[in-house]
Amino acid sequence: MTATALIADDEPQLALHLRDQLAALWPELGIVAIARDGVEAAERIAALQPGVAFLDIQMPGLTGLEVAQGIEGRTRVVFVTAYDEHAVQAFEQQALDYLLKPVKTERLRRTVERLHAAAAPDAALLAALQRLLPPGPAGERLQYVRVSRGDLVLQVAVDDVLYFRADDKYTCVQTRDAQHLIRMTIAELAARLDPARFVQIHRSTIVNLAHVAGTRRDEASRLYVRIRGNGCELPVSRAYVPLFRAM
Repeated sequence: MTATALIADDEPQLALHLRDQLAALWPELGIVAIARDGVEAAERIAALQPGVAFLDIQMPGLTGLEVAQGIEGRTRVVFVTAYDEHAVQAFEQQALDYLLKPVKTERLRRTVERLHAAAAPDAALLAALQRLLPPGPAGERLQYVRVSRGDLVLQVAVDDVLYFRADDKYTCVQTRDAQHLIRMTIAELAARLDPARFVQIHRSTIVNLAHVAGTRRDEASRLYVRIRGNGCELPVSRAYVPLFRAM
């Protein structure tokens, strides 16, 4: 099977430089896409399922960590970061690989060697790495979503939302008493919701932890999250199972 990769970086020259270095070190690798931001990266990874994703940490729309959290397939992740040495040491202690900008050829060579044995991204590890990112400016987190009901436009507090779930061209907003449809995508919501309170459990689903009653496994060991006050169970995809090991 042909080895494939995606590169995501909002600095085009750095993305092209990495592409050229990979072409020299790993000629068999096919670069299937170069994404300019996190939302585009998430969409292309879901559509193309590359074997490897080289993700810049700080990108518009979604960070590289947030993109990695949403990967459902077996795409392996290498983070690309401009952090100083102290932050890099924190990454180095983890299982996922990293590249420090500007990418050096010998360091990239070691990454290529490691990729053959690298594991798929671990959600618990990604959650720990997320804490290394500096918090965004105050006021950026989503507090309300605007929904339409007939001629009315209502504001629904995100605290009242049990879960968000993608539904074709819309996203379903489920509260205890009602269901609404909005045009924001799951990727856009994930970028703006407070990650301490809202967790993505599937490419199409984000749950409000305040309304999670517990989890259940079926006969095939598939994990489901039980929602308090709604009676429903939502499937957890493999990439996010480690987030609920303690529950």
